Amino acid sequence: MRVAVAGGTGLAGRYVEACLSAAGHIPVTLARAAGVDITTGKGLDAALSGVPAVIDVSNVTTMRKHDSIAFFEAGTRHLLEAGARADVRHHVILSIVGIDRVDFGYYFGKRAQEELALASGRPVSILRATQFHEFAGQLLDRARGPIAFVPRMLVAPVAAAEVAAALVALVDQAPVGRAPDRGGPQQRELIDLARAVRTARGSKKVLCRVRVPGAAGRAMADGALLPTGNGPRGRQTFDDWLASSALVTR
Repeated sequence: MRVAVAGGTGLAGRYVEACLSAAGHIPVTLARAAGVDITTGKGLDAALSGVPAVIDVSNVTTMRKHDSIAFFEAGTRHLLEAGARADVRHHVILSIVGIDRVDFGYYFGKRAQEELALASGRPVSILRATQFHEFAGQLLDRARGPIAFVPRMLVAPVAAAEVAAALVALVDQAPVGRAPDRGGPQQRELIDLARAVRTARGSKKVLCRVRVPGAAGRAMADGALLPTGNGPRGRQTFDDWLASSALVTR
């Protein structure tokens, strides 16, 4: 089966496309590099022709509420509308655990994405996952200069490959709306993960632990981004990933 992957050139997208190929599916990359822009709809109709399923792992790097909402609403709307025209039978979305418990700029966009998809009447499944193992290293990469500011945050890091496999498994099932949240096997402080990545890289960057202002920061620090209840949990720990990953070296 041909399966379109929105954001197929990103971190999650590369894992999803690899899992699709391993499962015997044919991934169809939806990305600007492939001539498709989900925020404008350019190239979508042609790309979705003959495609019965879509996995949306598209992303934008911003902490601004307005920018996040604009990106996710536009992309989701165009994907849903083009999917209806192409008779897409399953629209699978990757989201984030706890976004409805933390009033943080980026999360408002993910909330808008979920609400739009669930209200569309289209066959939708949404999988919320915790932060990937790569998250701490991404924070260090985005820091300019010798100091990296790391938010006080309690996380349950999960392997991106395991989340990708769960998304691909959903494609082969009937749409479920909200799927059970998926988290990693351990709870960790984000600053500890950042320190471990810094050591693995041999970096001299100074790490400064800070609290995000207001209620959002308190919620992040108190574990609002952790899964609740007895949902599926990943197997690979952060330490195991770090020991085996080439992605941490710079």
